Amino acid sequence: MDLNDKIEKILEKVQKAPRYTGGEMNTEVKGWDECPLHFGFCFPDTYEVGMSHLGMKILYGLINRESWSLCERFFMPWTDMIALMEEEQLPLLSMESRHPLNAFDVIGFTLQYEMSFSNILAMLKMGGVPLESSERGETDPIVVAGGPCAFNPEPLADFIDAFMIGDGEDVMTELNRVILERKEKGLSREACLKKLAQLEGVYVPSLYDVTYNEDGTVASVTPNCAEAPATVRKRVVVDLNNTYYPEEFPVPYTEVIFDRIMLEIMRGCTRGCRFCQAGILYRPVRERSMEKLIDLAEKLLNSTGYEEISLSSLSSGDYSCLPELIRELMKRMKEKRISISLPSLRIDSVLKESLEETQQVRKTSLTFAPEAGTQRMRDVINKGVTEEDLLGKVRDAFEGGWSSVKLYFMSGLPTETTEDLDGIADLARKVIAEYFNVPKTQRAKGLRVTVSVSVFVPKPFTPFQWAAQDTLDAIIAKQEHLRQVLNIKGVTFHWHEPYVSFLEACFARGDRRMGRVLRSAFEKGCILDGWNETFRYDLWMEAFRDCGLDPAFYAHRARTKEEVLPWDHIDSGVTKQFLWHEKEKSERAETTKDCRKGCNGCGLQRWKGVCSYANAGSV
Repeated sequence: MDLNDKIEKILEKVQKAPRYTGGEMNTEVKGWDECPLHFGFCFPDTYEVGMSHLGMKILYGLINRESWSLCERFFMPWTDMIALMEEEQLPLLSMESRHPLNAFDVIGFTLQYEMSFSNILAMLKMGGVPLESSERGETDPIVVAGGPCAFNPEPLADFIDAFMIGDGEDVMTELNRVILERKEKGLSREACLKKLAQLEGVYVPSLYDVTYNEDGTVASVTPNCAEAPATVRKRVVVDLNNTYYPEEFPVPYTEVIFDRIMLEIMRGCTRGCRFCQAGILYRPVRERSMEKLIDLAEKLLNSTGYEEISLSSLSSGDYSCLPELIRELMKRMKEKRISISLPSLRIDSVLKESLEETQQVRKTSLTFAPEAGTQRMRDVINKGVTEEDLLGKVRDAFEGGWSSVKLYFMSGLPTETTEDLDGIADLARKVIAEYFNVPKTQRAKGLRVTVSVSVFVPKPFTPFQWAAQDTLDAIIAKQEHLRQVLNIKGVTFHWHEPYVSFLEACFARGDRRMGRVLRSAFEKGCILDGWNETFRYDLWMEAFRDCGLDPAFYAHRARTKEEVLPWDHIDSGVTKQFLWHEKEKSERAETTKDCRKGCNGCGLQRWKGVCSYANAGSV
């Protein structure tokens, strides 16, 4: 039985065959022998999650547009497919040409979520690639990774040859050229990695040594060769208008999480929420011009056939020309019955006019993120919004014909009290009251208020990176309290699994020793940890015990100002001094102004020409 016959036999037995078939519209199948460099793009989660990710679509098109390189996709199979692959002795194969993972010159993982780390090991093993960098020989692929979790690369340092820190559009092509040079000139693996380390925004962990103090904290992370810089500065794409953005991308046959055109209108955020890692990592704010966005929207509509455009960014409501952009898009798309959705809305954004424009075709769901139930807590996290802001925007939505609103909050934030939790229920009641304040003849039927409360996870490069996460007992007690106070007619309460958030915190602030725990847990059977039905907390705790490490050391311990953090050798652009200053202000519930209202001295002003708001002194 040949390879294709084996695959067809398997696909008859799996739950969702379109996850594995490939051949979607706008996929690019380039000649294998015609392209000297082969890049395997790995998304370490299921097809439905990976095909919703904008970064994958950008890099897939970017690599394939070069005549000398091809990019093919890999996704994490579900458990049924894994079992059948083992039964038929099939390796992990690419979606486009069905080549095994170890046939590629470079393998790239995107790191969006700490709970996908075990999937990286699973995909490497299924693809016939040695798990650890030290185990790979001269004929093995170079394994690279990027994305937000790459800003603390240490838990994956044993498994990834090189990390790309920051925006990937420019560094990706440079990295691929170095790896092509390795292939064409016969460079050794070590020589190739040393050349990669000299690229701005590339971190090669094998070129650094880590030492520890007697108490288990990190003493130092230092280069062990001249080619490796002491500090790795993130890569920043300054001009979004002139950087690559796909005019077509693969359209899945099956339903995925975000099944629509994602139009990135801006990158970065000026608000400075103290819990938000993305708001720091993606600084500074860069906008695409209205003309560029309209041109991209029309080309993507023609190439994909989608009927919805999502205006994507960390805070879409802050785009400087949002009403004008929506008005022009609706003018062009209304007759085609194309809808516009606005994710990531801030509740103090200029919104009403935009909502009125977007509802001309059909109403899409509205989501707001107050994050905390009281004004004191919102000031602690520097959310910069008030209860009046929320209720005013909700009122606009209900008057505009919406009846379904989602509200996002967090529990376990530093300095949180029971009063702050009760404030979540109070806000939910006030939102319901706003709905009934609209005359019955004017309001839409079917009120639905969904309250989702996630567990706070302290993340690197935020003012809360030094904070302790709540213990599991405290988290569970708070969730039970919320279940009681949110037992309100018309309100649906969703909460996050506390054990998953606990492990997420361990990896988010983990050091290089967490790699031992990861490998041990994987060998015990841990995969697909971001999914409740496959998460095995008991096996993870066994792995910690076997490795002699205490998870509470990573999750529940507050850090001091003097402690060397595992990621201190990575420069995100924002200084540690600024983040500590913000931490101190949070303890006094003092707010910091939006960067658009004047530079707060976060540290980006050190990099000339990068940030248009860096026009004042630093703290």
